[in-house]
Amino acid sequence: MDKMYIKDLELFGYHGVFEEEKRLGQKFIISLELDLDLKFAARTGDLTKSVHYGELCEKVENEFLKESYDLIETAALNLADFILNEYKIINGVKVFLKKPWAPVKKHLDTVEIMIERKRHKAYIGLGSNIGNKEKNLNDAIHKISEQKNIIITKKSTFIVTEPWGYLDQEEFVNGVVEIETTLEPEELMDLLLKIELELKRERLIKWGPRTIDLDILMYDDLISNDEKIILPHPRMHEREFVLKPLNEIAPYLLHPILNKRVFTLLEEIQK
Repeated sequence: MDKMYIKDLELFGYHGVFEEEKRLGQKFIISLELDLDLKFAARTGDLTKSVHYGELCEKVENEFLKESYDLIETAALNLADFILNEYKIINGVKVFLKKPWAPVKKHLDTVEIMIERKRHKAYIGLGSNIGNKEKNLNDAIHKISEQKNIIITKKSTFIVTEPWGYLDQEEFVNGVVEIETTLEPEELMDLLLKIELELKRERLIKWGPRTIDLDILMYDDLISNDEKIILPHPRMHEREFVLKPLNEIAPYLLHPILNKRVFTLLEEIQK
């Protein structure tokens, strides 16, 4: 991936834990590392295929001064999210934020942090078998789409499926959405759990009835055995109600462990 660097943009801001920092202000120094494809701009001379760095610096300054934060970590994270939301051509950003006059009782040159954010592609499985099932799925999709760090890029049709695991319950309605997000897997999982609670999800019986079920099926090609989130979803390749809608929107998606395309996994369980 090509890079663009903006180094040592000096700004006077009002961020800090102490009241004097917020009242008097101090100098901050910002550097940016941008991931983007520059070949189209290089070959055509078309600035719209690149980032106007003068314009970007103006926008960064305005955003940096818009609010006052206790922590420079918050200020840097806000800038990273702002840049990715403002410039869809940028695939990832590192924000380096220096605080030359850090108020500590030690001799030091500067304090600097780095925050990195990237665009990721993830697939979320949805299911419901209580109440108005299609409405539950649509409500969940709407709540996901409202998040500033998520864009829904594809949505499958809904399918009616038989229950899996615990059979003494109503049929399910299932679907899958493809999203682009700057959230990390744990952040995305926390968000989905929050949406489940808002839609009255209760966990009474394993694989039992539920108003809504939201699962991260895949996140880029990440393989994770974290207790909070296992990726890819450990049983997605066994479930037709997952593979069928996923195949509709991403048939050539490659399972990073099984090394098989979604359409192949679907064919195997339908034999």
